[in-house]
Amino acid sequence: MNKTRCKWVSNDLLYQEYHDKEWGKPVYDDKILFEFLILESFQAGLSWITILKKRDGFKKAFHNFDFKKISSYDAKKQEELRQDSGIVRNKLKIKAATTNALVFIKIQKEFGSFSKYIWDFVGGKPIVNKFKTLQDVPTKTILSDKISKDLKKRGFKFMGSTIMYAYMQAVGIVNDHTTDCFCY
Repeated sequence: MNKTRCKWVSNDLLYQEYHDKEWGKPVYDDKILFEFLILESFQAGLSWITILKKRDGFKKAFHNFDFKKISSYDAKKQEELRQDSGIVRNKLKIKAATTNALVFIKIQKEFGSFSKYIWDFVGGKPIVNKFKTLQDVPTKTILSDKISKDLKKRGFKFMGSTIMYAYMQAVGIVNDHTTDCFCY
C-alpha cells in the first residue's frame, strides 16, 4: 500500500524513513536536539538528502554528537575533520560546531537543559500547523526569527532563521506535515 507523504519526500528510502519516523516528531532529549543543531547548521546551502546520506559520517566524526567532546575540539582536530570525506568539509561550519557546542553547554547550565530552553519558546507543546500544500509551508516565521536572534546573541553560528525553522520542523517544535500526509 502506498502512503501519501509530504510532497518534499522523494522515492529515496532514506528520505522516506526519515520523514516517517523522525521528521516532525517532538524531541526533548538534549543529545538528539544537539545532533540536529549540528546537522541543520551543516545543511545550510545544501540539500537535506546530502546531510542524511552523510549522517553516519557525521556521527562517527563528531563523537556521536557528544557536545562535551566537541566543545573541546582544537584547531588540529578541526583540520582533521576538514580531511574527512564522510562529512561536509566546510571550515567555517566545522569551527561553528565547536563554538555551538560551547554555547549549548552554557544554555544547559542556565536553563537546566537545552530542551527546556528551546521548548519554552512554544510553551512545551508543538505547534501543529494545518498546511494543505508544500507551497503553504513557510521557510521561516516570526518565531524562527526570534529563536535564531536569541541563539546568535548567545554566540551560535550558522543558525539563521531559515535554518532554525528547518530545525523546528525536524525536532517537532512545529508539525508541518501537510494535511494529506499520513503522518499528519
